[in-house]
Formats: sequence, structure tokens, C-alpha cells
Amino acid sequence: MSTGLIITLIVAAVVVLAIAAFLARRGGGPHSVKRRFGPEYERTVAQHNGDTKAAERELSERLRRHGELRAKPLSPREREEYAAQWATVQERFVDAPVEAVVSADRLLSRLAEARGFPGDGYDEQVSALSVHHPRRVQGYREVHAVAVLAREGQADTERLREALVHARALYEDLMEQSAHDSHGGGRPHEQDYEHSREHDRDREHDRAHDRAHADGSGSRGHGRLSERLHLPGAVRRHDTSGGRA
Repeated sequence: MSTGLIITLIVAAVVVLAIAAFLARRGGGPHSVKRRFGPEYERTVAQHNGDTKAAERELSERLRRHGELRAKPLSPREREEYAAQWATVQERFVDAPVEAVVSADRLLSRLAEARGFPGDGYDEQVSALSVHHPRRVQGYREVHAVAVLAREGQADTERLREALVHARALYEDLMEQSAHDSHGGGRPHEQDYEHSREHDRDREHDRAHDRAHADGSGSRGHGRLSERLHLPGAVRRHDTSGGRA
């Protein structure tokens, strides 16, 4: 065997190993894609009528396009502004639920863009969010869809409430992670994805707490809406609507 052929084989082997290592880091392979995307994987498979290969191709393409996004830290002033805006959305829900949900949809879009996600279109922004917040992005989809229905008078108060509760989960993820950003710049959204998984158990506990406090009467009063949206105490004290929905 000639020296040239030996060198060619060695180079080829090195290239194959490098590609394998790269895919391992990026989460290549169907099992790692499923593990990374979690519920987003199941949703995508359902969209493809159970075709797992098609779903994995779509998710892998999203990962290729958006996997290297880096989180942009929020300044203290931005954090205060977004927190105040979200508090206003929740308070507004009591008297104007449609306007509150529409505002929540727009707020999430602005906040995601401020954190480094694409801001030039809803679909592309959701695609990027699904890569780094796969367990929360569905809340954004829901609040966006319900906001459209609400403007047409096709969403009742309970559906509006549920959309806002689910949207809050993504809002909290985006706000919480900015608190851990270094002052020297952003960090990979991959770390945001790992960080968000740590909060799943706590939020499941919150949901169980909500179910445990349901009165079972079938009424959907604003008092309960306020409590389950975690509205400020002052708003709850002034809520005298009783069973009005």
C-alpha cells in the first residue's frame, strides 16, 4: 500500500470522527432529538401524522438554523419594564380579558426579540423558541391563536385564562434566565434550555395546587381567575364580581 493511500485513509477516518463528534455535540440522532425537544417532538410527530422520520427532519432543520443562538441579557431597566408590563396584563385581565391576552401575545414577542430570538416574523420566532424552550413554546402558540380568536369574539373567558396561564410559563423562563446572564455578554440558549428543565417539577406542583383548590361547582368567577393568575393582592381585594365570568 502506497504512502499516499495510507495518508488518504487516515484523513478520511479523521473527518468521519470529527463529523460524529460534531453530531454528538449538536444532539444528532433520533433519540437525542426526541430527548431534546420533549413535548415539541410529540407535537411535531402528530403534525406529520405519526411519521417520525419527517418530524425528526423538521426538528433537525430547526436545530441547524437556530441552535447557535445566544441569549442577550436584559438590562435592569428592561427587566423592570417587562415585569411591570406583565403585571399590568394580569391586572387588566379582570376587567378586559380580551385586551389582556392580546397584550400578552405582543409582550412575549417583544421579550423574545429582546432576548435574541428572531423578531422579523411570528413563525420564525416560534421556530427558534421551540429549539431553546421546547417545553414552554406551546404557551406562546396558544396565546397567539387565542388572541386572534378573541378579536373575532370566538374565545370565552376560561379559554382566555388558560392561554394567559400557559403564556406566563414562557414569560417566566425568559425573565428568569436573564437574571443568570453574565455582565460580559450573552450565553448560549442551550444553557437556557437546560435551565428551564429544572423548573418543570415546581410548575407541575403549582398546577396540582390549582387543581386542588378548584371548588368543583362549575363557576368561573373573577376571584378564582385572579388567584390562579397570581394577581396582586390589591386586585383580588377589589374584585367583587362574584360569579361573573
